[in-house]
Amino acid sequence: MRNAKLLSVTTTLLIYFALPLSAADKSKTNTNSADSNKPSYELPQPAKENLDLNMYQQIRIEGLTHSHVMDYASGLMDGIGPRLTGSPNLKRANEWTRDQLAAMGCSNAHLEDWGEFGMGWQQLNTWTRMASPDTAVFITQAAPWSPSSNGAVSGQAIWVDVKKDEDIDKYKGKLGGKIVLLGDMRDVKPVDKPLFERLDDKELAKEVEHPLTPESRDYIMEYMKRLELRGKVAQLLASEHALAVILPSRDGRNNGGSGGTIFVDSGGSLGWYSYQREHIQPLPVVIMAIENYGRVYRLLKANVPVTIELNVDTKFFGDHEHGFDTIAEIPGTDPKLKDEVVMVGGHLDSWASATGATDNGAGTVVALEVMRILNTLQVKPRRTIRIGLWTGEEQGLFGSIGYVKLHFGFAPLSTAPDQMKLPEWLRKPAGPLVVKPEQQKISAYFNVDNGSGKILGVYLQENLAEEPIFSQWIEPLKDLGVSAISVRDTSGTDHESFDAVGIPGFQFIQDKLDYSSRTHHSNMDTYERLQPGDLAQAATVEAIFVYNTAMRDQMLPRKPLPHPELEEQRKAPLKNVMPGAVEVEQKDATENK
Repeated sequence: MRNAKLLSVTTTLLIYFALPLSAADKSKTNTNSADSNKPSYELPQPAKENLDLNMYQQIRIEGLTHSHVMDYASGLMDGIGPRLTGSPNLKRANEWTRDQLAAMGCSNAHLEDWGEFGMGWQQLNTWTRMASPDTAVFITQAAPWSPSSNGAVSGQAIWVDVKKDEDIDKYKGKLGGKIVLLGDMRDVKPVDKPLFERLDDKELAKEVEHPLTPESRDYIMEYMKRLELRGKVAQLLASEHALAVILPSRDGRNNGGSGGTIFVDSGGSLGWYSYQREHIQPLPVVIMAIENYGRVYRLLKANVPVTIELNVDTKFFGDHEHGFDTIAEIPGTDPKLKDEVVMVGGHLDSWASATGATDNGAGTVVALEVMRILNTLQVKPRRTIRIGLWTGEEQGLFGSIGYVKLHFGFAPLSTAPDQMKLPEWLRKPAGPLVVKPEQQKISAYFNVDNGSGKILGVYLQENLAEEPIFSQWIEPLKDLGVSAISVRDTSGTDHESFDAVGIPGFQFIQDKLDYSSRTHHSNMDTYERLQPGDLAQAATVEAIFVYNTAMRDQMLPRKPLPHPELEEQRKAPLKNVMPGAVEVEQKDATENK
């Protein structure tokens, strides 16, 4: 009887415990089924990263001891030279990078057309001199897309002071046959600080500190207004048959825009869209070294007549040139993950006053070296690793935006008349994001575009979920100087195109060197400004980031999907906050303005 009773109790207990276990198993099965339908970036991330330190070491040896980054640098900067979008040189650069990627073992190396850009252009020769009251040879270069002077021209110099539309009328009838100085003479301060600097611990800590107020973009709209006014002046100059325009070069950090350094970019033209035939600059435009500009300016202010001679020799190559990105891959090998992608890149185009070494030849050759390192080590990534070398970046991120729009998604833009006057990157969104299926298949994009300096850390682009992951990744790299993680949102280059459609896009924190003081968009942006050790370190660090992303079980976590169409609404002042305020009808409010 005792054994029978014990058997009965045991059976009851087994049935009792089996019921909740069965329910739990069923619930677990349902959860697993639901999770399997989610992209892996939506799942909980592991607390501890599974780092392959053996691969870290192999990448470090190949990247630091057997670096070939300067071979690529000389081939691109010396062998090809400046790479203005739409130019024959950029076409050569696209083809050269494609062929280099194929030669190192990448698959599917090809060029992707991102659409029509505008006019192809090349500077052949530019010289400027003062003929009287003294003779002097001046440092100048043609502004991008400047027309030719069709031989040497000579004319009296005149300084035009236009700050607003009303100032234009006072020069009517006074500009025919003149060479026009357009722009104020700025102060040329002593170069009392180093032009070449490395970030110290205090400065790096400041870069990591998150700003408490968002950066204002009002300066961009002011800049566009100045260009619009300059365009109106250009119409007057053309109607008056002026011979040419001379613009003063801007300054750089620590007063670096002196001593023969001139900065030649979109600020050195008579309009933002000067690369389009319908907005072509109507007369030759040159940028002049500030000291040379100052001499002529002071003579004119003292009422001394000045005669200038110049010759701008440029060539156009068509009105409807297309832009192309260079794309190549290391195929993924994991049957479940090979359709997912990790991207690395930088922009291939440059301005035309030098050879575009630090902006952004550096980012291009670093990305090439990343792919060479991984190919040399015969890495078999679980996910596909894809390189993208973009063009049209300097005019508005055209190449990366075009690629992202084709593959991942886009935000519809406003077509209001006032918005259509602005570059695409300044136009307001007109609706929610349009997301394509491939958007769920890319884990991250990594970008280098802050000069030749070594990598000191990474900007998270306000994606806090990346911090515990990247903190573990950089721990074995601290002896290479990689220590900083900044949550802040950094702007101004191609990672923004990915971030804008909800894809983790990252720009690295780099040592500043002489990037913003002397080389950025300047005639000094040459091979000599590149730092071989820094570039080898950057390629090594970026290769490790790319490798880790390709090998993780899960894609990197994402921020919530952006809603650009709601930004104005979210920034609008709150209503009914002020006690005693009387509600004013919209019509009255408009009239009161």
